[in-house]
Amino acid sequence: MRTNKFLILAALCSGAAALLHLGCIIFGGDWYRFFGAGEQMAQMAEAGHIYPTIVTLIIAGLLTIWSLYALSGAGIIIRLPLLRPALCLIAAIYLLRGVIFIPLMPMFPDNSTTFWILSSLICLVFGLVYALGIRQSWAYLGRVNT
Repeated sequence: MRTNKFLILAALCSGAAALLHLGCIIFGGDWYRFFGAGEQMAQMAEAGHIYPTIVTLIIAGLLTIWSLYALSGAGIIIRLPLLRPALCLIAAIYLLRGVIFIPLMPMFPDNSTTFWILSSLICLVFGLVYALGIRQSWAYLGRVNT
């Protein structure tokens, strides 16, 4: 199998997003504000509430798993279970998040319009990178024993 630069890039993208989420936990309210999580999340973080930390850890953990699946699909680390369907699901989630932000906006009124536009564009790009990587390695990803 040749090197899949798209899946390596996808892993870096998800990994960087995970690290930025951890940065919010470490650096607190100002980071939550800067990245558009909303004033309520920022204030809860500043007040020491556990809720922002839990939510952010869950998101960072999920992004880390997605990064590991991209590395697995690129052949960099061991083959993870359900590799092709997992990568397809990850790409679909990123792409869906990138295009359906308008119906999501009322559910999170504290998030700024700038947050919604930028995060949606980022998700759309991430989803496209995953999709291109999947396309490049489709046959490899479908193998049971490699």
